[in-house]
Amino acid sequence: MTTPASGTAVVTGAGGGLGRAIAAALHADGWPVLLTDLDADAAAAAAAPLGGWSRGLDVRDEAACAEVAAEAAGRGGLGLWVNNAGILVTGPSWTHDAATRRRVVEVNALGAMTGTLAALAVMRGQGHGHVLNVVSLAGLIAAPGETVYSASKHALLAFSLGTLADLRMAGLADVHVSCLCPDGIWTPMLHDRLDDPGALASFTGTMLTPERVAARAARLARRPRPVVSLPRWRGAQVRLLDALPRLALALTPVVRAAGRSGQRRQRRRAGPDPS
Repeated sequence: MTTPASGTAVVTGAGGGLGRAIAAALHADGWPVLLTDLDADAAAAAAAPLGGWSRGLDVRDEAACAEVAAEAAGRGGLGLWVNNAGILVTGPSWTHDAATRRRVVEVNALGAMTGTLAALAVMRGQGHGHVLNVVSLAGLIAAPGETVYSASKHALLAFSLGTLADLRMAGLADVHVSCLCPDGIWTPMLHDRLDDPGALASFTGTMLTPERVAARAARLARRPRPVVSLPRWRGAQVRLLDALPRLALALTPVVRAAGRSGQRRQRRRAGPDPS
């Protein structure tokens, strides 16, 4: 099903990196876009060339998410909500304190759930709309070195697909939930991890640009699909390993070697900080 841009779009975590690129791609595709970010100034700066519509938003704040959804709906209906805000922590699970684990889950999983439900409260009344959740390949497999992050993304994937099934059971055929699962993306988040052994899994495959992922997000906004991996071959690869956990564990040394090689390769290409 291909749908034209209809109503307004909201993007969380849009002050920089992938969120900013997604907002720009959606704007170029005809969407009026409300850019939100925990850093209100960063959101405003990113929004300046895209119509200037922005506001600060902590995705963990249920009331604030509802206010954003209502604001967007007031300008022609809420057509699209992109849950992009997220944080990455690396290292074995036992190296993180309780506060760190809680923060990752609250932002990556519960924050996206809160945004999804705020958007659906509007979309269900409209009878149409689309929530696009930026997950990660780490949501399809338990990524070594990124265990807590991966767990938060697994939770978001399960929530998204279950919610989509709930919508269909409720007879809401024109309200969609999609998951975009990209490989490692060359943003400041990973630039800071070039010497981090905990981030090896993010460097084992195809290093993507924010613009490439944003272009795929814009296409997905027009043609909803439950799960899309980028690149597709990586999605197939990690799903196979997820289905064969003993094989995945046996290949841990291969992952380590590939990740180190990927970090070295990216370090040579890196140049300045991508921010």
